[in-house]
Amino acid sequence: MQFNRVLGVTTALTLCSAAAIAQDSTITIATVNNGDMIRMQGYTDQFTEATGIGVEWVTLEENVLRQRVTTDITTKGGQFDIMTIGMYETPIWGANGWLVALDDLSAEYDAGDILPAMAGGLSHDGTLYAAPFYGESSMIMYRTDLMEAAGLEMPDAPTWDFVREAAVAMTDRDNEIYGVCLRGKAGWGEGGAFITAMSNSFGARWFDEDWNAQFDTQPWADTLNFFVGLMTEAGPPGYATNGFNENLSLFQQGKCGMWIDATVAASFVTNPNESTVADSVGFALAPDNGLGKRSNWLWAWALAIPAGTEQAASAKQFIEWATSKEYIELVAANEGWANVPPGARTSLYENPEYQKVPFAQMTLDSILSADPNNPTVDPVPYVGIQFAAIPEFAGIASQVSQEFSAVYAGQQSVEEALAKAQALTTEEMEAAGY
Repeated sequence: MQFNRVLGVTTALTLCSAAAIAQDSTITIATVNNGDMIRMQGYTDQFTEATGIGVEWVTLEENVLRQRVTTDITTKGGQFDIMTIGMYETPIWGANGWLVALDDLSAEYDAGDILPAMAGGLSHDGTLYAAPFYGESSMIMYRTDLMEAAGLEMPDAPTWDFVREAAVAMTDRDNEIYGVCLRGKAGWGEGGAFITAMSNSFGARWFDEDWNAQFDTQPWADTLNFFVGLMTEAGPPGYATNGFNENLSLFQQGKCGMWIDATVAASFVTNPNESTVADSVGFALAPDNGLGKRSNWLWAWALAIPAGTEQAASAKQFIEWATSKEYIELVAANEGWANVPPGARTSLYENPEYQKVPFAQMTLDSILSADPNNPTVDPVPYVGIQFAAIPEFAGIASQVSQEFSAVYAGQQSVEEALAKAQALTTEEMEAAGY
């Protein structure tokens, strides 16, 4: 792959052979409605101009995307030539032969530059099956002005008890300022991901070493009771339906003292064109409880090619373009280094210009501190921090997250939700033969 810079814009000139360009094919991409993905769509015309390959986008809310792409891949529906998936789906689907291996990417693409944490999570048996568009962990984003007004100072590595103290101190309900905004929205990758990562720091786990469900244990009761108490004291109304995008909007409007969520959000909360509090945002590691595990996760939104597509060659060209070093430079040239897709490439964090970005180091520290092979205080038989990397997890966790969201909405007690979670998880795991 060769790239030339024309008028300050990186353009792929020889992404494919003349014959392939002449075909003027069109690929269909399913993606999530997150800000970086929306930004990428704005640059797609440059890819099309250089290659002759048209791009049609199907942009979906996170829970809907997961459902659509899972249904399509398992039924061989063939609706998409590229799917936006993550670290949960990729190894499982790769092992099943459902994805095209990305083991022949061009030398210029430099697959070896992908951060090892991202490449490892998007591979099966050492073969890459999805290329990370961006990678993330989770961290605390907070209002420095509100923290100062509360007479507190955020540690680099805070505890949950400090978060609760600060959240209560910063809450001003009369002025619609809430000390903390956290995900409560049902969905295994929405509120489910948050509470699972949080539970790790409380000593909880989904399964013991014999695959027995663990929702009837004290650490899970401690996690859920703490979360509900925190949000009742200092959270926004209706948090049971708030996910990533809803909390992002609240934070940008100045309504959140703290937000613990994906590191990728940092560029949006510090963008003065989008955030009313852009000049007063600080960052810290996700909280812990002194048990040796922080409550941060590890994830990548990545581009993968379903095995049934007839457009594999064109799809691979798009993936090389969208996840390349040159794409990062394209965004930086047009929108500044703070707005490039983060967390995917080692070279980005070695770039002196990117090192000036205020959240760059905390993002990297959060990613490097996440250990999907040892996610919990007590041993577990699964890999994954905010998920367990088994095929049954998505279905089970979607149901469990619905029970938890019902607690947040005041529809049932913590005890009732955990009893239901224990029963349904046990039933599903036994039916699956564990």
